[in-house]
Amino acid sequence: MKTTITGFFLMVFLGFVSAQNMTDISLSKKGSGKQVKEIVSETGDMYKLVEHHGPAVENEWIGLRLYFDYKCAIDVYNKTRQGLELEEAGWYPTPEQQKEGWGADQYKVGQTVGLGGVRLWDGEKEVFLNPVKDRIARVRKEANFSQMEMLSEGIPYKGDSVDILIRVTVFSGFREAKVEAFALCDNPVEFVTGINYFPTTKTVEGDNYICTWGLHPEDVAAFQLNIGGAIMYNPEDFATLTKADKQYMLISKPTKYLATWITSACEKEKGFKSMDQFVDYVKEKAQ
Repeated sequence: MKTTITGFFLMVFLGFVSAQNMTDISLSKKGSGKQVKEIVSETGDMYKLVEHHGPAVENEWIGLRLYFDYKCAIDVYNKTRQGLELEEAGWYPTPEQQKEGWGADQYKVGQTVGLGGVRLWDGEKEVFLNPVKDRIARVRKEANFSQMEMLSEGIPYKGDSVDILIRVTVFSGFREAKVEAFALCDNPVEFVTGINYFPTTKTVEGDNYICTWGLHPEDVAAFQLNIGGAIMYNPEDFATLTKADKQYMLISKPTKYLATWITSACEKEKGFKSMDQFVDYVKEKAQ
């Protein structure tokens, strides 16, 4: 991913990206009708109390949300046409809207990390970012990108207490999103990230990427569509890759910072009619 990402940021800094910001943010308590930049919870669980179960960001191709509970997983809103949709249609467009071309919640996360979500590893098992002293969700919109963050404070870990910040950034004109994890503590930690899969999806592993393609067992969307998901990473950052039950698990080397890139596509989008097309796209981006 090094060459592609470096080139992308060079274009941004040189001003070649369009002045129109095709990204957006969304964070609000259910029923409030008011968008905010931050929500704090001492319990760490606002899953049922905020719209789309947590903070969300989007660019013209995909929407992403971070679950505001113990899972801190990343979920995907897949689109069939380019454009910003969350402000008008929300995360769950009606069947009528979906017939007209709006996107839908095609992705299924369950108890997994979803698409590039971040947790901890204690040397033997996956550790949820829970319980916490508090959990804070934030969103931020800038000239050509938007971000969402989830800060989980006071997590018990290896006899200590750690604070973990997850940041997801989407960019105008760029399908891929950057996922960053920060360990705000004295000692390095081992992170867990990855991508989930189902019996109805196929998977492909490369040297620095993992792809999935197929149908997710989701009952929210009006119509099931084949969707692709991918995580791209630097192999030098990780000690182990395991294909566990329901998800690939990438276990990092001890660190205080970790970055990966994620992307998704829908079979109704131009250029993504098959798994081969999606994998070819990811291979190119992961160079």
